[in-house]
Amino acid sequence: MNLWDELEKMRDKQRKQLASSRAVVRFDEVPWELNKYGKVKWYTHPSIKDTATRSLMVHVLEIPPGSRSGKIQHQGGTAYYVWAGKGYSTINGEKYEWETDDVLLLPILPEEGVVYQHFNTDLENPARLVGATPNIFDAVGVDLGIGLEVLENCPEFEATQKVKKGRFYERKRSKA
Repeated sequence: MNLWDELEKMRDKQRKQLASSRAVVRFDEVPWELNKYGKVKWYTHPSIKDTATRSLMVHVLEIPPGSRSGKIQHQGGTAYYVWAGKGYSTINGEKYEWETDDVLLLPILPEEGVVYQHFNTDLENPARLVGATPNIFDAVGVDLGIGLEVLENCPEFEATQKVKKGRFYERKRSKA
């Protein structure tokens, strides 16, 4: 194997992918996903291969009225733009209030990382935060040196899990 030749093969593959990639990702064309973190639209992600750049992970987090995101721990370095809403975030146990047009910056703490969670204090309207994180997962791994953990699920995701567990239980029970 010639490693220089391998680099050129990678380059050629990347060029081919870029030629057919999307330069604009439209909000209405991106599906919502309910996961442990919350209700999310992913604009860019390491698993989305058809965008013109993959150097950033960009997502929209929508928090229902009076609800919260999941609680996350990772190295930090994420920036959040508050697109809509009012609320606060806890970052390593400290409370930081935010509202529309604010920017929230998570520090990079390589040894202990950052534990954070977002809360929507508006009881009538959802909050939307746009998050951007450098995509360094391919370089240093998803754990980013200290680990990536969901410490607490968002309540909407948790509710879907209880329904699934209930259905599974009922099916098992009816067979017995």
